[in-house]
Amino acid sequence: MESVVPRTTTLSVVIPMFNETAVIPALVARLRPVLDALDVDYEVVAVDDGSRDDTVSVLFDHGQGWPQLRVLRLRRNSGHQAALTAGLHRAGGQWVVSLDADLQDPPETIAEMLRVAREDGVDVVYGVRADRSTDTVFKRNTARGYYWVMRRLVGADLPAQAGDFRLLSRDVVEVLRRLPERAPVYRLLVPSLGFPSAEVRYDRAARAAGETKYPLRRMVALAWESAANFSAAPLRLATWLGMSSFLLCLALIVFGVVVHVSGATIPGWTSMFVAVLLLSGVQLVCLGLLGEYVGRIYATVQNRPAFHVGFDSLDEVPAAETVVEKRADFGPAVGARG
Repeated sequence: MESVVPRTTTLSVVIPMFNETAVIPALVARLRPVLDALDVDYEVVAVDDGSRDDTVSVLFDHGQGWPQLRVLRLRRNSGHQAALTAGLHRAGGQWVVSLDADLQDPPETIAEMLRVAREDGVDVVYGVRADRSTDTVFKRNTARGYYWVMRRLVGADLPAQAGDFRLLSRDVVEVLRRLPERAPVYRLLVPSLGFPSAEVRYDRAARAAGETKYPLRRMVALAWESAANFSAAPLRLATWLGMSSFLLCLALIVFGVVVHVSGATIPGWTSMFVAVLLLSGVQLVCLGLLGEYVGRIYATVQNRPAFHVGFDSLDEVPAAETVVEKRADFGPAVGARG
């Protein structure tokens, strides 16, 4: 697969993928006509996040007839945000669009995003979901709760119902590349930069094929990463718990003194057990919250890369038998920092 994409192009489309064999044909069928109709130089950076199916092979099959398709494979599954980071760091476009492979965010909106960015002179164009009726009731309500909490923790600049479907200028991408974030959450990080922005609204469709890559546990993990990376609220929670425990202890001391002065007899073991249990529980909660932040400091000091690039089809083309039979080992690893 020989690439004809220049090192600097007008538009890059970054697509993180994990086990997306079933949806790739539909994605290519919809995305390529949209990009060809723009009449600009473009590249599609498909970032394979350590898939265990035939995602890489199918991508290379489509790349035989689509030279603008560029395959970037990570050596292991590093997560959606890490795969997105790898794509943003490697994309060469003056404008960079991040898009999920499941076609819930319509590729046809890219043309409108690019038009708005040029005409309005903004650096960021968010894709905002105007209609999420195709999602389950649980997904809609949890998403609504997530954005409600994040807007209060991070600030009102966070667009409601804006995920990872957005267009960024080269200036924004370069700023993101220089940030020391090890585990960035871009739906919060990009608005916090303060670049001029606009919104394009669209109706969210059902997943074209395959299974969701964001089950409940990953949604909870994303919510925690968002809160811990952009707010000290958990630490403040520990502070309030400590203060409440201290006030409760004072009340228990006053109660004990009053009972002692009145001459009443109270069971000593029960009160001691309750007090120790209460204090120990609060201390453990506080230590756990503090430990989360200490762990982040530790990971930052280690400065380990969030992902390792196995190969980039723009730089090298692995042998066909390597793609099919040895998908776990594509050439020398290139370290990149997320």
